[in-house]
Amino acid sequence: MPLIIADTFADGIHKLSKQEQSAVKQTVFDLQVNPENPGLSFHRIDKSKDKYFWSVRVNRDIRIIVHKRGESLLLAYVDHHDDAYKWAEKRRL
Repeated sequence: MPLIIADTFADGIHKLSKQEQSAVKQTVFDLQVNPENPGLSFHRIDKSKDKYFWSVRVNRDIRIIVHKRGESLLLAYVDHHDDAYKWAEKRRL
């Protein structure tokens, strides 16, 4: 599965603490190794304008927003839970 990183993801990760960035990077690595791993906790973002936005759990608070369509996976955004969901609910690719 191709993994693509959006500029908005890179911008989001730089706003996080060093410890949070490390956890995000570990989760991204896990996505690359095995995107089907059930421990990644993919959840569809129901209120999103784009039905292909999903959330991936990094820890209790941090979520990676991905755009999952077919065989491609776009890392779209990363932030704290509520802010990440708000970001995804307002966008469409």
